[in-house]
Amino acid sequence: MTVIYYRGNESHYRSRERMMDVIDQANGSELPPVLQKSSRRLPWVFGFVAVFIGLCVGGAFYWPHIDRMIEASAAREVVPMPALSPEDKAALSEIRSGQQEVSEEISALNRNIDAQQADLKRMLDQIAALTSRIESLQNIAAPLPADIRPPAAQAASKPTTPTRATRPPKPEGPVSVGGAPLVPEPETDRR
Repeated sequence: MTVIYYRGNESHYRSRERMMDVIDQANGSELPPVLQKSSRRLPWVFGFVAVFIGLCVGGAFYWPHIDRMIEASAAREVVPMPALSPEDKAALSEIRSGQQEVSEEISALNRNIDAQQADLKRMLDQIAALTSRIESLQNIAAPLPADIRPPAAQAASKPTTPTRATRPPKPEGPVSVGGAPLVPEPETDRR
């Protein structure tokens, strides 16, 4: 046993000494360390299990009705409290009127968006009709042969004045007349 010098209250010293004796006894016992621990955790474990089971049962009971409960909580109106000051009541009425104005603006914007979407749909339909017309006109123009030109183009391509017959260019050098062989000229040094 360890001797501890303690100053102060003697009863406090003795309680501390008893605790040390209990610790020494626990360390000297033959029980495994798991069983030597205090059983303070056991009530907490049972409490946790009981709360968990209660939550599961409550969830199973209220789950089918959860949508009605949400709708009911959303449908409730805010009831003004009688203990509100006149300034608070005025502020609440201003907030409500502001909310109403905002909801009217949102509905006007939604109507405007719907009208724009209708206009866009109408324009898309017109574009689709024009595209089909253009394609049909291109299909009609495609079977015409490419070599046939309109009469105006053919007339413009013919010259209007008669042209003279062109003469062949004059040959350079000696020319054989009547098929006689040509005698080459002697080469001279040209420098």
